[in-house]
Amino acid sequence: MRGIMSNFLLRWPLPVFGILLATASVAGQAPPASSAAANSNVERAIDLATKGRCEEALPALKQTLSRPPGRGAGNEQTSGKQLEYRAAMAAAKCAMSLDQAQTAVNALFLLKRDFPHDPEVLYITTHYLSELATRASQELAHTAPDSYQAQELQAESFESQGRWAEAAAEYQKILNQNANVPGIHFRLGRVALSKGASEANTEEAKKEFEEELKTDPSNAAAEFSLGEIARRAGKWDEAIARFSTAARLDSGFAEAYLALGMSLASAQKFAEAVAPLEKYVKIVPDDPAGHYQLAIAYDRTGRKESAAKEMQLQREAAAKAPPSATSATPQ
Repeated sequence: MRGIMSNFLLRWPLPVFGILLATASVAGQAPPASSAAANSNVERAIDLATKGRCEEALPALKQTLSRPPGRGAGNEQTSGKQLEYRAAMAAAKCAMSLDQAQTAVNALFLLKRDFPHDPEVLYITTHYLSELATRASQELAHTAPDSYQAQELQAESFESQGRWAEAAAEYQKILNQNANVPGIHFRLGRVALSKGASEANTEEAKKEFEEELKTDPSNAAAEFSLGEIARRAGKWDEAIARFSTAARLDSGFAEAYLALGMSLASAQKFAEAVAPLEKYVKIVPDDPAGHYQLAIAYDRTGRKESAAKEMQLQREAAAKAPPSATSATPQ
């Protein structure tokens, strides 16, 4: 989770002597009674949650979501973190049960922030966010069934099932009602490519991507897709221009940098290929393809030592990658 949550202590003007006394007396003290009482309330709320009494438990659990993480040293700190973990888990579960989406998301974000690699945190985050998405889609279908957003969601569902004709028909309905809805021509282009590799499908997709850019000139994905069509056809100048535009429109579009570097290399412009490929490996350091392509660019520009280093990084990344993992490399 991005961002840093800061906790501010109350500051009161105290005489220096008073500060020294306060500092000396704090060392070695047990948690104040108020802290112990608060922890007791949290434990009670967790117990209520385990018994299914979420309406009673959730108010106290909500308060824990805004408390600072457990502080202290040794066992005290460990105990505080464990309590925070259990309380946030209980809060997420109860919030989902009571259909309080904001509280559920707050609890999940806290867990992801403070326990980022915990398997149970990742598991419930996957399931709860999926459930929230399902609830939102059901609400959309119920409250605005004739909206283009509802139709778009239906079309995306058809896409996920490989029902290309039905997906295209839904997208076309949207355009018939409002020709300027952004993203729809792009999705039609994506559907055309998904139907299989053929000249007709490619031309259909190209037309849709070009129409998308007329509606939304800032669509980096449409620019990238046109670049891919050009790259596969060996039209390097067009591909380079498209990928450059995609990267400019979206500076975090990693694949655009890789495809740009590969296209420049294919056009024998190895010196120009170095910069986008370096950018790509910084964004996606675990992709062997990026290091391989950068090694080639370094080698062709006389940077033999850098090329050897990149090939070593490529081997290390390839060794770490699971056998079934798919690379981001454009084919």
